[in-house]
Amino acid sequence: MRRREFIALFGGTAATWPLVTRAAPAEMPVIGWMGSASPNSFANNVAAFRKGLNEAGFIEGRNVAIEYRWAEGQYDRLPALAADLVQRQVTVIVATGGAVSALAAKAETTTIPIVFVNGSDPVKLGLVASLNQPGGNLTGVVTFSNVIEAKRLQLLHELVPTASVLGVLANSHNADFESQLRDLKTAAQALNLLLFVVTASTTSEIDAAYASLAERRVSALLICSDSFFHTNLDLLIVLSARQAIPVMYFNREQVLAGGLMYYGNSFVDASRQAGIYVGRVLKGEKPRDIPVLQSTRFELVINLKVAKALGVAIPPGVLAIVDEVIE
Repeated sequence: MRRREFIALFGGTAATWPLVTRAAPAEMPVIGWMGSASPNSFANNVAAFRKGLNEAGFIEGRNVAIEYRWAEGQYDRLPALAADLVQRQVTVIVATGGAVSALAAKAETTTIPIVFVNGSDPVKLGLVASLNQPGGNLTGVVTFSNVIEAKRLQLLHELVPTASVLGVLANSHNADFESQLRDLKTAAQALNLLLFVVTASTTSEIDAAYASLAERRVSALLICSDSFFHTNLDLLIVLSARQAIPVMYFNREQVLAGGLMYYGNSFVDASRQAGIYVGRVLKGEKPRDIPVLQSTRFELVINLKVAKALGVAIPPGVLAIVDEVIE
């Protein structure tokens, strides 16, 4: 049931990719895909990226090749992945899954074009000189998902208005970790709330974090935007269900998979736009001349089945602004 018209971003089945990268013909350009997450968790994003490439006139295996590299949520692997793609002299690098990927790619090359997709301000991170005139070898799509944590906290509070303490799960290895917590703490003060912050960058730390939440009897949880958490989505959903805790996620796919609610930009649409941008680079445009695209479409999605299982009644004020209700 949809509260507003929801435009499908892509169709078809989940993306697949070769287990072994085959050598491309000498005349065929090669795209180096560098993701901080896992291929399974980013299947929809890869499909959308390919769709954008197709719209730009490029089809994988026909007139362009793609070499995939995945960090599987282990951010310390990214520099080596970037170095490998640079050594292979790919035509363009796509850095996905947050600022950590883009920063790792930027550190390895000043000549190979880089198209990033992340939720951070690329100017503050030093990736580009400005949004309109990037000025270097990087451009891309930014969702600003890491700067709307305060709004996500407000919506979670509206869902559980009687809760005086809300939990926050963050990854201290995220490039935006400090700014995420700063924004959330400012928002919590304005709402007269207390935050109980737990961090995790490994699966064992996720288990420990949820144990701490249970011990503290936290009433609801906000999971900060981070590729590591998206890679470990199944574990997060299982632990959340086990503790019967309402959770605000950061990706629509997470709600489809059994999460309660999500607010933010469409990462899938951002990936499609990145495919279009890569097509422009392959046709000869320079990243320095391609303005960074800002994703401005936000959506609120709630899984009503999960809400009923948790015994959470959706307030009328929240239902009034929901873009999609999953039943």
